[in-house]
Amino acid sequence: MTQKNMLVSDAKSGINMITVAVNNSSIFTTTAQKPPSVPGGYISISRKKFLKNLEINGAERINAWVDSMRASSPTHIKSTPSLAEEQSSWIVHHPSALDMFEQIIEASRGKQIVMFLDYDGTLSPIVDDPDRAFMSDAMRKTVRKLARCFPTAIVSGRCRDKVYSFVRLAELYYAGSHGMDIKGPTKGSKYKKGNEAVLFQPASEFLPMMDAVYKKLVENTKSTPGAMVENNKFSISVHFRCVEEKKWSELAQQVRSVLKEFPKLRLTQGRKVLEIRPTIKWDKGKALEFLLESLGFANCNNVFPVYIGDDRTDEDAFKILRDRGQGYGILVSKFPKDTSASYSLQEPKEVMDFLQRLVEWKRPSLRANLGL
Repeated sequence: MTQKNMLVSDAKSGINMITVAVNNSSIFTTTAQKPPSVPGGYISISRKKFLKNLEINGAERINAWVDSMRASSPTHIKSTPSLAEEQSSWIVHHPSALDMFEQIIEASRGKQIVMFLDYDGTLSPIVDDPDRAFMSDAMRKTVRKLARCFPTAIVSGRCRDKVYSFVRLAELYYAGSHGMDIKGPTKGSKYKKGNEAVLFQPASEFLPMMDAVYKKLVENTKSTPGAMVENNKFSISVHFRCVEEKKWSELAQQVRSVLKEFPKLRLTQGRKVLEIRPTIKWDKGKALEFLLESLGFANCNNVFPVYIGDDRTDEDAFKILRDRGQGYGILVSKFPKDTSASYSLQEPKEVMDFLQRLVEWKRPSLRANLGL
């Protein structure tokens, strides 16, 4: 298997992509068997169809967006016998990764585990102020140990620099802005390939546009109490976690008035946040594939990626793992959701417990005790 650095040009978009440790085979092919599809029917919100048509040119679309957000808000999910039955059914198809830990390890036997972790809601709790989404010292210590055992990447919608300021671990890979800004370890990683860190920015030509949109959104939304606009460099987040529900329609109109001026941008939806991104075919799933290729695992059968995330944008990565037939996606959620993830964890505390068990399993003494 030959590895080399490559400069790849996308003729349609004019985007240059710098990759490292690229294999001769394509990153987008695999011979692994595709796993069975995920059963649906759990809090199925048709947001994708609405957002896809979000030129936002009428009141109907604004109302549909507000209805979508209202339906998906955990504050509107009441405990009922039917919900308990639905949750029980959902957990059968998406069991706890802690309960199924030995089975997950058995599936990874003889393969290189590679860890991918979302940040907000996965390594840190969801908070009202996104600038205060701090991870605990215990979680940081756990992730540091994890990175010594396996190649580890943080994949977030946040600006890469912002995520790094929260995590502060130089031995990790960081993919910010939904994977549109990727950088490899600067020190201390035995999995780093070559002397240069991976640096990949497929949407660099959009930077002036994103800055302009950010300024307009700040100006347009300042009249809505609780609205926060976050510049994530290659994407922009409009947070409405602290906005009264009766103001959601007003906020949607404000975002609409800006996006109408920028047809090269698209809108996606996360947990109490609207995400504005360039219209390029790139997401967290593509970032996962790029990082696997950069590590030398393109089209390999001896790699076992594990992606843990809580947001709708993480579904792109979960789907990639199912399509590859390799590794597992783990959804962090207390509520049943439509997902392509195979397993679930309820909160960041359970994520830390799962990561700690991975670190402990890596120790030969524990593996012997487990009989693995």
